[in-house]
Amino acid sequence: MSEQKRGSSGSSRIDVRFRNALLAVIAALFTFGGPYVVYVLTHLKMSMILSVVSGFALFAVGLALIMYLIKKKVISQ
Repeated sequence: MSEQKRGSSGSSRIDVRFRNALLAVIAALFTFGGPYVVYVLTHLKMSMILSVVSGFALFAVGLALIMYLIKKKVISQ
């Protein structure tokens, strides 16, 4: 029975590590992808205001996610 507990805690540890890595990758994509979204949307002849607002929103969400991960000590400064 103790092996079953170790096995389940080991898999949950891997799940947490995978989730943290995935959140870090998503944060990086949002942060660095925000300005790229502005570039792509302006070349697709979208409204300048719409493209800047959507790019800034992605950038802000990425920064907020990075700050969350830093506070939870997933990412070290």
